[in-house]
Amino acid sequence: MLTLADHPRMKRAPRIGCAGWTIPASQRHLFGPGDSVLARYATRFDAVEINSAFYRPHQRKTYERWAGEVPQDFRFSVKVPKAITHGQRLQHAGALLDRFVDEIGGLGRKLGGVLVQLPPSLAFDARIASNFFAMLRRRLAAGIACEPRHASWFAETADSVWSRYRITRVAADPGLSDAARVAAGHGAWRYWRWHGSPRMYYSAYDDAALQALAADVRAATPASARAWAIFDNTAQGHAIPDAMRLQRMLRGEGAATRSRR
Repeated sequence: MLTLADHPRMKRAPRIGCAGWTIPASQRHLFGPGDSVLARYATRFDAVEINSAFYRPHQRKTYERWAGEVPQDFRFSVKVPKAITHGQRLQHAGALLDRFVDEIGGLGRKLGGVLVQLPPSLAFDARIASNFFAMLRRRLAAGIACEPRHASWFAETADSVWSRYRITRVAADPGLSDAARVAAGHGAWRYWRWHGSPRMYYSAYDDAALQALAADVRAATPASARAWAIFDNTAQGHAIPDAMRLQRMLRGEGAATRSRR
């Protein structure tokens, strides 16, 4: 079983990053030197979300290589494959989970956890949800974050699943409801995914929105948990500057620039 990379005993600085580590040419000057794009990305951020795993598998040795390109305190979250969440719709997925967990084991202690993004058409079913998260939790001691996109997952009936399997419920923007914008659940994670608003993946966030996010992260993260804020508004290159502005708001100017390797 994989182990959780972070077991915070006191409130720690939030991890801030992007969905993927692509750096547009116009933003390369914001990063330090490195032997790869990922290594350069890691000079400014301490977390990244691997979205590509949602679409296609990566070999364990690929995860091992990525882990070797970043500092010891860097962490990855990995999106659970679409074949599991959308194809199997969380059912009969044991073999697929075995493969996925073995692959991401290549990250070692740099695995922060996994993201389970559900299809908008998938309504909450207590039996299916409990069976799936039980299977995932048996294989994985790391953080598990779930981003449901059907209103039924935000009813009290789902709370027992979050609690029993130590699942954090993602706070998404834009969200399908006020509840969907709130980080909740259980476990050692609080997880925000900001996709761009009003136009998903394309829109940048203004200072007022980021200041509200910073306040929310501070208020909604208990001392026993660690916050992650991931920007997915990558289509026109807004994720990196938005993430850096949030760093400054949450950590102060001096902490926004990581030491160069």
